[in-house]
Amino acid sequence: MPRSYMASASHDGVVWACGQVPRRADGSVPDSIEDQVQVALDNLESVLTDAGSSLALLLKVTVFLADLEEFGAYDAAYCTRLAGVPLPPRTTVQVAGFRGDKRIEIDAVAAVGKT
Repeated sequence: MPRSYMASASHDGVVWACGQVPRRADGSVPDSIEDQVQVALDNLESVLTDAGSSLALLLKVTVFLADLEEFGAYDAAYCTRLAGVPLPPRTTVQVAGFRGDKRIEIDAVAAVGKT
C-alpha cells in the first residue's frame, strides 16, 4: 500500500502547501507550459482553500521548472493567473527532471485567515 501524505500542514496561522503539479483530476497533464502553470496554480488554490487560506494570502512561493528556457512563458502565465492579488516573494529554480510529462511544480507558504 502506498504511503499517504498530507497536501498541506498548518501551524499558528500559517499553512505550508506541498509541491503542486499540473495533473488534472482525470490524471492528464496539459501540453503547454502556460496550461501547466494554470493547472498547478488551480491545484495550489484548492489545497490552500481546504486549509482556510487562498492565493491572496500567499507569503512565499517556490517554483521548480524543468527548463529555465520556458521562464518567460511561465512567468507571463503566473502573473496573469495571480493578477489582482499581491505577488508574494518567489524563487524559481531549474530541476534535473520530473517524472512523466510535468514541467513545473509549485509549493507555497500562506497565511490562514480571511481573504
